[in-house]
Amino acid sequence: MAEMSGGCLCGAKRFTVDIPDDPHAYLCHCRMCQKASGNVSLAMVGVKQADVTWDREPDWYRSSPIAERPFCATCGTSLGFRFLEGSENMDLTVAAFDDPSVFTPRSHFGAESINRAWLNTEGLPEQRTDEYEKLQDKWRKAGASPPTL
Repeated sequence: MAEMSGGCLCGAKRFTVDIPDDPHAYLCHCRMCQKASGNVSLAMVGVKQADVTWDREPDWYRSSPIAERPFCATCGTSLGFRFLEGSENMDLTVAAFDDPSVFTPRSHFGAESINRAWLNTEGLPEQRTDEYEKLQDKWRKAGASPPTL
């Protein structure tokens, strides 16, 4: 087990969680996760609810009659998913972790809604944000620094 931390974009909602040595990270393609994240899939990692400690309780959205999703009402960050009853587990969004690079997807869920064109993007042109001068100029003009890894 390793303790990891994460949170939302604005920092208002933070968590720590014990992650097992071989965590089950996956991509969820179900329409609920697509709509909740505004994306073609949502990278999640399964954890025990009892292993999650919130510095500040997140806001909760009851996304269906059977489940709810933690999020930050200030910045809108999606933080996860849990069933209302019958499970000691929940999922946290991989991107909300301070170091999401430790997770590797092991499966796909909601396969009926996979947008296959977005699965393998190998070979598409890539551009780093720190090398995109127009973006860097906007940060400088705002008197701020861009987010880093």
